[in-house]
Amino acid sequence: MRAISEDLSQKISDQVESKKEELIELLTKLIAFPTVSPPARNTNDVQEFIKKYLEDLGFKTEKWDVYPDDPNVVGILKGEASDLYNSLIINGHVDVAEVGDDKAWDQSPFNTYIKDSYIYGRGVADMKGGIAASLIAIKLLKELGVSLNGDLQFQSVIGEEVGEAGTLDCTEKGYTADYAVVVDTSDLHIQGQGGVITGWITVQSKETYHDGLRRKMIHAGGGLKGASAIEKMMKIISGLQELERHWAVTKSYEGFEPGVNTINPAVIEGGRHAAFVADRCALWITVHFYPNEDYEVVIKEIEQHILAVAAADPWLCNNPPQFTWGGKSMIEDRGEIFPSLEIDPEHPGTRLLADSFEKLLTQKPKIGMSPTVTDAGWLGRAGIPTVIFGPGKLEDAHAVNEKVEISQLVDFTKVLAVFIAEWCNTTRKEANQ
Repeated sequence: MRAISEDLSQKISDQVESKKEELIELLTKLIAFPTVSPPARNTNDVQEFIKKYLEDLGFKTEKWDVYPDDPNVVGILKGEASDLYNSLIINGHVDVAEVGDDKAWDQSPFNTYIKDSYIYGRGVADMKGGIAASLIAIKLLKELGVSLNGDLQFQSVIGEEVGEAGTLDCTEKGYTADYAVVVDTSDLHIQGQGGVITGWITVQSKETYHDGLRRKMIHAGGGLKGASAIEKMMKIISGLQELERHWAVTKSYEGFEPGVNTINPAVIEGGRHAAFVADRCALWITVHFYPNEDYEVVIKEIEQHILAVAAADPWLCNNPPQFTWGGKSMIEDRGEIFPSLEIDPEHPGTRLLADSFEKLLTQKPKIGMSPTVTDAGWLGRAGIPTVIFGPGKLEDAHAVNEKVEISQLVDFTKVLAVFIAEWCNTTRKEANQ
């Protein structure tokens, strides 16, 4: 049994159409805040704007700094019967990708403009379009007098573009719900995701030697049991490639091309001067893994394999590699984690979201996996059933002349508004039947 009538669904759809200009105006205001990350530390003003917008809609808000001048904002609209009805998180990040040379853009990246059927500007697809449409959907429900029995929570977070995981901060503060929708770029597909973790592997010699002593390390009878950390890192890289090929053969996940689970040797730093044998070498790697894998298990697999490689080497066995994984910021500590996210198409929330999509847009949604990563994995890791569902195409995110189709923004607003009204007015008992 639906929580709202067909007539109300149609009324919501009609009202969204009438609010198209208001939606564009709100998105234009959000884009005007240049929240580029990196360098980051620039989101306070837009978060203050969103905080006030939520408070005007009756939300009780909390705002706190994750980093200086980069705060999260969470708003909660208490339901009329919170103990009995489903609660919902709407989550989105306000930081946007760096612009590069803005001379390559047709117009200023932070002044939106409309051309043909698209609106242009940095962040319209990734992902201020999803935030603006979500806020309009919530406002519309209030204006129509649609009351919600379950709690509605809006999370406006920072740091997604550089792995600073404002969403993780929300979960660590105890914010939770029965279901979550991350309104990031998905082309209106309902998606889960694989995961990403970065790590540093470091080889460090106990001694430092002059370059002139290298001959004693590499020739018979030299008698010096030393080695170049750079050359020993070559063995570790070879070991990583061996493991990567093994994963490609032995692991797979529906919805992903074979071999998506990669180990990329992204950055290497080693040696101190041409007059020394390199006594230190550090390798920065990026690891992609499947939705059914946990990053802690993936870390153990890599460490076990590389330590076995080291154990078979006469120098590395006494100078084993050291590992540093993840991090909370690519800016602050050169590391990041994006947990993977599996989705259950039969979860009541996912079924209801798909049903709302089909009722309003007269077609079935595509349910699958994102080829990229978002903050959604942190919500899933916190035990909250979560999906990615938002406007915008991945090829337009981060692009010069970033754009999103206005009709898709409108369609997303319709679906989300109806879904909110349905989910937050469905009892937990009904949802699980």
